[in-house]
Amino acid sequence: MREAERAAAVAREAVADALRAVVSGDVDTSSRRRAEYSTDASNYRVLPDAVVYPRSTEDVVAALDVLRELEVPVTARGAGTSVAGNAVGPGVVLDFSAHLKHVVSIDAEARTAVVQPGTVMSTLQKAAARHGLRFGPDPSTQNRATLGGMIGNNACGPHAVAYGRTADNVLELDVVDGRGRRFTAGAGDPEFAAVPGLKELVRENLALIRTQFGRFGRQVSGYSLEHLLPENGSDLAKALVGTEGTCVTVLGATLRLVPVPQKPTLVVLGYPDMPSAADDVPALLAVGDGATPLAVEGLDARLVDVVRRAQGETRVPPLPEGAGWLMIEVAGETQEEALANARRIVAASSALDSQVLPAGPDATAMWQIRADGAGLAGRTPPRPAAEGTPGGAGSAGGEQAWPGWEDSAVPPERLGAYLRDLDALMARYGVDGLPYGHFGDGCVHLRIDIPLEASGSVLRTFMTEAADLVARHGGSLSGEHGDGRARSELLPVMYSPEAIALLERFKALFDPQDLLNPGVVVRPAALDADLRRPQALPVLSRRPVDPRGGGARDGALRGVARKTGYAGFSFAHDHHDMATAVHRCVGVGKCRADNHASGGFMCPSFQATGDEKDVTRGRARVLQEAVNGTLVGGLSAPEVHESLDLCLSCKACSSDCPAGVDMAQYKSEVLHRTYKGRLRPVDHYALGWLPRWARLVGPFAGAVNKVLSVRPLARAVLWAGGMDTRRQVPRFAEMPFRTWWRRGYATGGVPPEVSGGATPGRPGGGRPRVVLWTDSFSDALSPSVPQAAVKVLRAAGYDVVVPDQEACCGLTWISTGQLDGARRRLEKLLGVLGPYAVNGIPILGLEPSCTAVLRSDLLDLFPDDPRAAAVAAATRTLAELLTEPGTAPAEETGWQVPDLSDVRAVVQPHCHHHSVMGYQADERLLRDAGAQIEVLAGCCGLAGNFGMQKGHYDVSVKVAENALLPALRDAEEGTGFLADGFSCRTQAVQLAGVEGKALVELIAERL
Repeated sequence: MREAERAAAVAREAVADALRAVVSGDVDTSSRRRAEYSTDASNYRVLPDAVVYPRSTEDVVAALDVLRELEVPVTARGAGTSVAGNAVGPGVVLDFSAHLKHVVSIDAEARTAVVQPGTVMSTLQKAAARHGLRFGPDPSTQNRATLGGMIGNNACGPHAVAYGRTADNVLELDVVDGRGRRFTAGAGDPEFAAVPGLKELVRENLALIRTQFGRFGRQVSGYSLEHLLPENGSDLAKALVGTEGTCVTVLGATLRLVPVPQKPTLVVLGYPDMPSAADDVPALLAVGDGATPLAVEGLDARLVDVVRRAQGETRVPPLPEGAGWLMIEVAGETQEEALANARRIVAASSALDSQVLPAGPDATAMWQIRADGAGLAGRTPPRPAAEGTPGGAGSAGGEQAWPGWEDSAVPPERLGAYLRDLDALMARYGVDGLPYGHFGDGCVHLRIDIPLEASGSVLRTFMTEAADLVARHGGSLSGEHGDGRARSELLPVMYSPEAIALLERFKALFDPQDLLNPGVVVRPAALDADLRRPQALPVLSRRPVDPRGGGARDGALRGVARKTGYAGFSFAHDHHDMATAVHRCVGVGKCRADNHASGGFMCPSFQATGDEKDVTRGRARVLQEAVNGTLVGGLSAPEVHESLDLCLSCKACSSDCPAGVDMAQYKSEVLHRTYKGRLRPVDHYALGWLPRWARLVGPFAGAVNKVLSVRPLARAVLWAGGMDTRRQVPRFAEMPFRTWWRRGYATGGVPPEVSGGATPGRPGGGRPRVVLWTDSFSDALSPSVPQAAVKVLRAAGYDVVVPDQEACCGLTWISTGQLDGARRRLEKLLGVLGPYAVNGIPILGLEPSCTAVLRSDLLDLFPDDPRAAAVAAATRTLAELLTEPGTAPAEETGWQVPDLSDVRAVVQPHCHHHSVMGYQADERLLRDAGAQIEVLAGCCGLAGNFGMQKGHYDVSVKVAENALLPALRDAEEGTGFLADGFSCRTQAVQLAGVEGKALVELIAERL
């Protein structure tokens, strides 16, 4: 270690020891932890020296006392979803979200709530809803954003047009300032007794404050000094909202609550484009007489197209004609009144077309498009490169889009003109973005595909011109997310030198040492300093390094690649190297959301531990550090493997994350590179080669099962195989399905016709053919499932084909990072299933995880093989096969799924089913057949090899407690359990003693 690094480490540990002496919460200085907190949802990366998790208010005060005495900077942090770099900083990060996350009290009569700063907003909304109340502002990140962060950034959200910003809903703040003074900030004290010098500062600058601050509702940039004016109630609490932790640290807050609106109804108006939609906003805001909008949101056609491409047509409801839309929410005491108010909005508009959606699935789907915008807008649609533009623009088309000019705002009457000018500015730079936002307040969200992976220079020049543009329109650099590191340097474009000096004097009254979130608002860091992305080697961002040579340039790249280990990427998809792949995570933090609140499966281990280490974003941050070659020493570093250890490879992030991060693939890639050509952990052989062992056990299954039924022997086998001895070894089938089929048990003892090749069409013009693909799990461990499939398929009118050659998908090799072995098995599979697929014969997959390999990983591992595309397109789940147009047997034979009205069941979708295929077809089939079902949201916790491995049992059980086990315990008598996944059924029987069955088995029973 170099001398400077050694000295820094000694100083870091000295600060940590001083904190540990006074704080009961954890103090962590590990490289992995520092990497996790090195960035937020912004473009910036600043390594802290330590992360502190205070358990009480007293911990916070004590920590701040130590840091002030040692002159160490401190940054307060909630969910870390700040897009401007507001929640990263040098020194120490205080994470309030781990422990200080409770609603202290709600006074329903006074309509107020007292909260701790780490309280997630949706937690407050749930508590207030019991009293018919809610907190007014509601940013799209509300199911993970903390109220302390919302106070720091003066967050707003769609309903701010009705309820105002966070500042407008804060009554009192319990704070500690940079001098160590603890006081309650509120309104009505023109003397500002708690802060000596503030009264004089306000009185000396009344004219300046009245003319430059608070000019329109979304002027969030800088400090909101207008609240200090006597005519505004001398409200210090509101003035401290939006100071981004640079003046005080919030310990608690008293908030105003509002009644939940009655009969919310959504009006969707279509316009030729976004600027035309914006032109209409002032007229719609002026409707009045009960029809005043609660929300006015703008949505661009390109963003809707991104949703369609990423999540499927079914995620987008029918829209009115147009290429830009306004989503306007109104309410009423009755549904009739709400609909009347909606019609008045339509009548007052100049829209091309309109649609009125009462509360329900279509309205929810529209709001979900808007909610996912923060992540979905992080990748722009493909477009041609533009020549002769600054920074080689055009090269970033269809690539990563970045925040920075994220939430500019202008008075609503200027919005249409501003959008046109902003489009022209982007066109001049050859960059692109997907605008949307709070049009009722004149606020525009926009991520732009500036080529940050190469340089920050274009960012600086573009944002400087954009700041000039918004200032000409009388607007604000920020409309709700604060200035942070992204925009603070540009405040002089918006404010006079006198106003900038006033901001500096205001901060000095609270934090003269400049220790609270330094580099933000006052004495700002440069907007192109500490950028996250250029840390990665830019020339590797478009293609893998050619290992065969290519001159001195490629030779140099190969040297760096060997050092950092990030050149190339085995899963092709739309990223070609690890740097590009892991930087897809832009930090929006949806992975931190509660599963029940978000309706997703993402990050089950985080749901169990609550630790940033175990969330997709935290893992991505550590991987980013690894490929940057800085704090973490490459992909084989211990920090990387510690971070990935509790990743269940559930793939939920690949669908639930708006940015499409696929941590399961990244984990597989890391394991592949780490152990390639080396001895692996024993469980990689025991579990990773499970199909191989199952095939060898087959002839001796009865004897093996008998031996493993002796518990001490089973525990010994589990221990030797790197598995938890509290687990049970699944029983092997004494007659695997393929043996059962070959011996003719499916046809009364007559061996069925089997074929290694495909016969196109239908034999003799008869029944349609379907390939029953039997994966290794179904064949050797659960043969009753494919046996039931034969029965159902024949009843439905299909001629069932079972290839005589084995076709393993290599799933267990993929999940343990043995990608060369997985490719060999998939190459063989393509030889077996490819001929059927290219001849248009559908392939039925039964085990969801294996089916998902054919639908996703196969394409990524064989991107240029037409057989892979054909197999992926031909592969169906049972529900898809029986209900999709073109394959449904009812179209030709009239066959229908049997009546299931007597069925009541808890349903556990497999994570890979949810993530890759989607569970909608299965749920629709069950409900249409009359079944009463409770479909769980969340992983079962076993997740293939994960829950079997040593060290994972406790987390596996905690994950199961998130949804599965409570549902099984609470189920009424006579309620069944449905799960297509072998892992899900295994978890239920091992932890709850509940036997489950697959959907095809349920249907077969009714035939």
